[in-house]
Amino acid sequence: MKTHNDHPQGISRGQRGVVLLLALIMLIAMTLAGIALYRQIGSGLIVARNLSFKRTATVAADRGIETARSWLVAQTAGGLEQGSTANWYFPGWCNTTLNPLGVPDANNDGTPDDCGSTPAPSEFDPLTYNWANSVVASANDGGGNEIRYVIHRLCETPGGINAANQQCVTIGSASSGGSKSAVSYGTQPLSNTSQPYFRVTSRVLGPTNTVVYTQVVLY
Repeated sequence: MKTHNDHPQGISRGQRGVVLLLALIMLIAMTLAGIALYRQIGSGLIVARNLSFKRTATVAADRGIETARSWLVAQTAGGLEQGSTANWYFPGWCNTTLNPLGVPDANNDGTPDDCGSTPAPSEFDPLTYNWANSVVASANDGGGNEIRYVIHRLCETPGGINAANQQCVTIGSASSGGSKSAVSYGTQPLSNTSQPYFRVTSRVLGPTNTVVYTQVVLY
């Protein structure tokens, strides 16, 4: 009456141990998968947010460009022959500094910089330029974007575009004279004027240190 077999009970305990071990392994695997999924979703959200900030900053750059364009069209041709620290307008394409008189003189030798010389006295690069020397079009456009710009005339040196040894990127335009009818052309000769191109560089500094540079060429 006292004799009994404990073997089946031993197998049952062993099985329970294996099941518990497998359950722990599955739980760890599911936890790791959950963490990986969470990190993947979090990274996707960060990328989407940054892309949104970048698109917003790119659109905001138009405000700086339009402000620069409005200033340019209000100037006379003679007023654009020299630089202006008040408006951070440079008369040469390579200029990065202006003295108090509005003359670009990067090496302080008393001679206006010539962007056509080799090597050039300076080289404008939006990535390395000191943007403290720029016009603030908007300190905050409502979206957290600071908008700044600078303007460069695409000429080698200050002065008129027809000055001796001056080289500018120009466009010619028919300004006056001449009319066209069904039977003949007018007798007044067409006159052609040249005007330089201008490069506007806008920098937008947005949330999470988003930085966007935009350049346009105007004439």
